[in-house]
Amino acid sequence: MAGDTWKIIRLRWREHGLLMLGVAVLSTALATLAWWGGWLHDLERGAYDQALNRFTDGRGLSPNVSVVVIDQSSLDGIRANERYTLNFGSWPYSRNLWARVVEQLEAEGARAVVFDAVMDERSSDESTDLALAEVLRDTRVPFFLGVSTNANAHALPRVDFAAHPASALAPPPTRPAAPVASAQDALPQEALPSSANEETFPTDERGEFAEAPEDKAVASVTPEQLAHALAFPIQTRGVTPPLLEGPDFEGESSTPTAEDPAHVRRRPVPPIPVLVGAVDGFGLVDTETDPDGFMRRTRFAYTDGVNTYPTLPLRVLAGLYGANEVTLSSGKLRVGTRTYAVDADGGAAIDYGGGELHERFHTLPLLEVLDGWVRRENGQPSGLPAEALRGKVVVIGGTALGLGDIKATSFRAEVPGVMKQAAVLDTLLGSGRFITRTPLVVDVSLTLVVALISVVLLMTTRWLPLEIAWPVALLLGMYLVTGRFLSSGTHVLTALPAMAGLVASVTAVAFNHLVANRETEFVRTAFSRFMEPKLVEQMISERKLPRLDGENVEISAFFSDIRGFSTFSERFKEDPRSLVRILNTYLTRVSGALLKEGGCLDKYIGDAVVCLFGAPMRQDDHAVRACRGALAAKAEVDKLREEFRAKGLPDVYTRIGVNSAVNFVGNFGSEQLFSYTAIGDGMNLAARLEGANKAYGSVIMIGPRTYELAREHIEVRELDRVRVAGKTEAVTVYELLALKGGLDAGKRATVERYHAALALYREARFDEAASRLEALKADAPDDGPTQALLERCHKYAKAPPPDFDGVASLDK
Repeated sequence: MAGDTWKIIRLRWREHGLLMLGVAVLSTALATLAWWGGWLHDLERGAYDQALNRFTDGRGLSPNVSVVVIDQSSLDGIRANERYTLNFGSWPYSRNLWARVVEQLEAEGARAVVFDAVMDERSSDESTDLALAEVLRDTRVPFFLGVSTNANAHALPRVDFAAHPASALAPPPTRPAAPVASAQDALPQEALPSSANEETFPTDERGEFAEAPEDKAVASVTPEQLAHALAFPIQTRGVTPPLLEGPDFEGESSTPTAEDPAHVRRRPVPPIPVLVGAVDGFGLVDTETDPDGFMRRTRFAYTDGVNTYPTLPLRVLAGLYGANEVTLSSGKLRVGTRTYAVDADGGAAIDYGGGELHERFHTLPLLEVLDGWVRRENGQPSGLPAEALRGKVVVIGGTALGLGDIKATSFRAEVPGVMKQAAVLDTLLGSGRFITRTPLVVDVSLTLVVALISVVLLMTTRWLPLEIAWPVALLLGMYLVTGRFLSSGTHVLTALPAMAGLVASVTAVAFNHLVANRETEFVRTAFSRFMEPKLVEQMISERKLPRLDGENVEISAFFSDIRGFSTFSERFKEDPRSLVRILNTYLTRVSGALLKEGGCLDKYIGDAVVCLFGAPMRQDDHAVRACRGALAAKAEVDKLREEFRAKGLPDVYTRIGVNSAVNFVGNFGSEQLFSYTAIGDGMNLAARLEGANKAYGSVIMIGPRTYELAREHIEVRELDRVRVAGKTEAVTVYELLALKGGLDAGKRATVERYHAALALYREARFDEAASRLEALKADAPDDGPTQALLERCHKYAKAPPPDFDGVASLDK
C-alpha cells in the first residue's frame, strides 16, 4: 500500500512537476517582493519576538556584568535623607555623588564602572566636576562614560590615529582637588545614612561634604584633543558605519531623506572638558531602535562623516582588553584578539537572554551603594554583597519611570534602557555570541523549499484534511524551526518563507478544487466499465486524466481468442443461454486477470478480448504489466479448461498476442456511439501475433518492443523473424513462457535446443536443423514450436525457397 502511495506521488510529480515548480517560484518571488517592499517586516518582528521569548529566555544571572540601578526607591531615599539632599541635591545629583559611588565600587573590587548616561553640562558648582575628575584619576577602576549626539553640536576635526598616538593629544592635567574628607573628619551625629541610624556621615568642619578647593579652575581642551578622546580607530572592511543622522526634534522617524529637511547630520555632544583626561573612554549611548520603537539590534560604530565613534559597550571592551584598534568587516567584529560574528552590515541583534533586568543581572539600588560608602568611611563593613560587584563590570543606569529611560524590547514593552547596554556588554565579555541574520540568499532558498514542499504536498496528496491543517502546521513548523536556529544565535527569517508557503498552499488548493474536481465525475463515468474501480479512483486521485480527443501514447495491446470458437458454439445452437453463461464465465475470468494488472478493457469481439496497458492511465511498466496479465490470463484459462473438462464442456484453448508500440488513443466512434480505444500499426501487429500462434503452436506471442521493454522480467523463446502483410521490415517475435526465474530446467533446456536449431535454420542448413529438432521432439513431443519448425525444415530441405532470408510471412 505504501508502495502504491509513493507511486501515485511520483506519477503526479511527473505530470504536474513543472506546474508545481512554477507555483513555488512564483510564490517565492511574490513573498520576496513583499519583503523588499517592507510589507512583511512587522510580521517578521512579531515572529522574532515570539521566538526570542520562547527559545532564548531564562539565561540566568550574568557572571560578568552587574547593574547599579537608579530606581524609584533610591530617588525617594536620597530625597528623604536631609544630609544626602544637602550635599547631593535633587536629581540630577551633584557629581560628588558619582565620585562617592566610584570610590565604593572600587573598594568592592569592581572590574570597571560604566555610566549609561552623559555628563555634557558643567555643574553650577564646578568644583564638584573637578572633584569627580580627581577621583577618576586616582582610582584604579576604569571608568567609561556615555556620549549623546545632537544636530546642534559642533563638528570635530578629523583624527589621524596613525599620525597622532593617544599621548600626543592628551589634554592638560587639571589642578588636583582637595582630598575628600575621611571618616576621621568631624562627624555630626545628626547626619545619618538612610539605612543605619547608628552610623555617622563623613563631612568637613562646616558639616558638608568635602569639595574641591575654592580655586575652581577647570581644564580646557582643544577640538583636536576632544576629537581624539571621542573617536576611535575602527578599521572597516566591506561595511560602512551608519551616519549619525536623524530628526532634529522628538517624534520624527529616524529615516533620513533628501526631500525632508527635518533630517540632519548629528554629531557627538562633547562631555565637560575636565572629564576628558580623567575618563578611560567615551561611547555613544543614543537609543538604537527599530521602526516600531523596540530595541532589538545594535551597531558597534557610527560616523559623522569625519570620524568614527564606538558605541559604549564596544569602547568598554576595547578599554578593558587594551585594544588599540577595532576591525569591523562584513560578518566579523575583531577587538584585539577577540572575534565576534556579526551581520553583513556590521550590526547584530542583541541576545538579551531574558526579559527582566533583575533576572539577568545582579542589581543594586544606588541608595544601597551610597549607604555602603558611608558605612565604609565610618570604619564599618559596607554590607554590600561581594558576589554582585567583585570582578564585575558595573553598569550604572536609571530604572525609575521619572527618568525617562524606559524602552521596549522583544521581551517586555517597558524595560530600563540600561538593559540594552548590560546585555551587549555581557555578550562581548562572555559568550561572544550575538544573534546574526542568515544571508538573504539562504532565506530565499529556504523560502523556495518551503513553497515547493507546500505545493507538492497538497497537489500530490489532494487530501482535504491536509489542505485544512497544512497552513497551521506550516506556521507552527516555521516557528519551531526558526526558533531552534534562534536559540543557537542564528536569525532565520520566518515571515518570508511562511508567506510563500501560504501563497503556494492557497494556489495548490485552488488547483485541486477549482480545476481538477470538475474532471472527476467524467472520468469515473467514462472508465468505470472498462477498468478496475481501484485504478479509476487512482487515476482520479492522481489527476492524471487522459486526453479524450486523442493523443499518441506508447502502450501495450493484448489480444486473445478461443481456438475453434465457431465449432465450440455449434454445440449450443439449441441452448444459446448455456453458451452465454459459458462465455460470460470465460470473459469474466480472463478480464479479471487483466484488470488486476492495471489493464483497461477495450472491447469484447465475441470470444475475443482486447485490453490496453499504459492508457488511459500512464504506466511506465505497461509492457511488464501486459506480460504478467497475459500469463495470468493463460493460468486462469488453464484452470477453466480443467473445470470445463470435468463438466463435459468444450475446451476453451486460448491464444494470446501482445505488442507494444506508439498508438493513437482516445474516444473514437460516431455521434451516436463512441468508446475509448486505440488505433495504429501496433494494434494490428498485436492482433496478427494472436493469430500467428496457430502456425507456431504457441500460446502467447509477443512483439519485439514488448520484449525489449520487459526482457528483465520475463522468460521467452525466440520463435522466428516475420514480415507482416503490407510491411517490408521484418520483426522478431517471441513466445512468452514465464516470469523471470519461473522457468523449470526441462523447459529451459528445450528452449536452448530450439534456439540452436533455429540458428541452423537461418543459415539454410535445413537437414541439420531438422535432425536436431527430431531429437528435441523425441524429448518434448508436446512442444508446438518444435513441431512447427521441424515441418518447415523438412519442407525446405526438399524444395529450398529462392532468396531465402530466414523471414516468414504473416499473411493473416
